[in-house]
Amino acid sequence: MANPDNLSQFLAGVEKRAFGMAVVSVKNADDALDIVQDAMFTLARKYSAKHTSEWAPIFYRVLNNRIMDFHRSNSRRAKLFGWLGLGDDSSQDELEQIAGPARHTPEFIQELDSDTRLLLEAVAQLPIRQQQAFLLRAWEGMDVKNTANSMNCSEGSVKTHYSRAVHALRNKLGNALQGKDDG
Repeated sequence: MANPDNLSQFLAGVEKRAFGMAVVSVKNADDALDIVQDAMFTLARKYSAKHTSEWAPIFYRVLNNRIMDFHRSNSRRAKLFGWLGLGDDSSQDELEQIAGPARHTPEFIQELDSDTRLLLEAVAQLPIRQQQAFLLRAWEGMDVKNTANSMNCSEGSVKTHYSRAVHALRNKLGNALQGKDDG
């Protein structure tokens, strides 16, 4: 079994980045926190005995699966209740609905400068698989093989999603991303 201190250090090291990825994907800090915590508990409960070098790809696969589950659940809920005019936002107060992406925690916003905020806003508009590929490759620095393992897809799919994401971001942000590697 792996050293519990190593697992704690690993989780502490990925916590903020994972939270940022989840917020970009689900656009709600509370939901993102739940998703990240669930991914962390799953890693600790089911995969702590794995070698430490395997934790990152496993953790991001679990995180991405939780994000996809969130989107599937919201999609099903929207289809089920959409025709009745009952959205999934009916439990939120009106100010929270208006606030939109500004609902990020103050700590999260403080850590981001204006260029990063623009990038994250643009990433949030990408399709979910392009978001995942871009965030894992560019933000986490994972190679194609580990990204494919995390996303549970082929390396070719990772390259395609990542390339499409970079091109879309370049088109949206103009010179802000010039010179970045397509990878």
